Amino acid sequence: MRKLIFICCALLSISLSQAQTQERVITTAVPFLSVSADARAAGMADIGVATSADAFSQQWNPAKYAFATDQQGFSISYTPYLTNLANDISLGQVTYYNKFNERSAFAGSLRYFGFGEIQLRQTGDPNEAFATVSPNELAMDLSYSLKLSEKFSMAVAGRYIRSNLKVADVNNDASAANSFAIDVAGFYQSEEIAYNEFNGRWRAGFNIQNIGPKISYDNDKINSDFLPATLKIGTGFDFILDEYNKVALNLEFNKLLVPTPKVSYDNESYNGADLNGDGVVDNIDYTAANTEYRNTQWLPGIVKSFGDAPGGFSEEIKEITYAVGAEYLYQDSFAMRMGYFHESPFKGSRKYFSLGAGFKYNVVKVDVSYLFSASKIPNPLENTLRFSLTFNFGDKYDEY
Repeated sequence: MRKLIFICCALLSISLSQAQTQERVITTAVPFLSVSADARAAGMADIGVATSADAFSQQWNPAKYAFATDQQGFSISYTPYLTNLANDISLGQVTYYNKFNERSAFAGSLRYFGFGEIQLRQTGDPNEAFATVSPNELAMDLSYSLKLSEKFSMAVAGRYIRSNLKVADVNNDASAANSFAIDVAGFYQSEEIAYNEFNGRWRAGFNIQNIGPKISYDNDKINSDFLPATLKIGTGFDFILDEYNKVALNLEFNKLLVPTPKVSYDNESYNGADLNGDGVVDNIDYTAANTEYRNTQWLPGIVKSFGDAPGGFSEEIKEITYAVGAEYLYQDSFAMRMGYFHESPFKGSRKYFSLGAGFKYNVVKVDVSYLFSASKIPNPLENTLRFSLTFNFGDKYDEY
């Protein structure tokens, strides 16, 4: 129970820090779906929608699998979480893909987020533990990608989501919450182009991710929460300096496809309409606005997310995050990476730098990454090493 209290205090402190400097931060259920489990992408500040294809493309853009140069790939990753509070909270993921011909591929993955073991104690006797629980969340994915031309592919992915965070008591059961979602993605990769001093290749991609019904722990539509539906758009360029050296530069933009709350954390900056028509904007209007928000269903919510910010267009722009990243490759066997991620101080204030490295020997590749926070808001992955292990095997496919 002590660990549970520490976790709650950490999350509360983050929320209170946000309340002092932010306006309307968008929150969703199952946020573990948005945490990077891929050390390669994490080394470039969580960029992956338009990078070159690899085994972890399932999380970022499954359409990239159609451009994979290896017939099959299998990957395992491990990400410690909230290491300052506990040593048994982590995110793990396994992924497998098979490019069964030159134009198409399928892939599957399993993502598991574990909160470790938590001892529950009686209120009357805090020294006596009466139960041990292990809250967890998981997601299982399947995807299919197809080249529609030599330079462009699309993919669709389906996802089952299970969140087992509810603790049973005398009045409630501990049934897990369930939902499903789909992704629709596209990827463009040009031919290798000869410039004066080097060759180059352009890449671009998009992914409309986690589109699906709201999730509820009590089968209550009013108290259900939005999934982290996200629009990812990115581009990149490979500087192919010679047969041994290559530098890839990447840029990515993300926007949550979730309605904007009409109130701030402190409930005092509500600047919405006079909903009850009494000529005064007050707590009654705040309650009505909050009820209206909770009643919004997931599909209308996606449509509203592009223009419902109370602050207008300027606030909508603040809801877009961006990241830039670079990757240096030597003989496709050694890699160095770096990146920067930026989110508006009014919408979460996540800002961080990242470093990463990768080593490949034969069919095995090892990637590691490290994150440095550049914000006053604590980052749960700060000063954390993330690891990925990839095995590629089967026939080789030429990029062109």
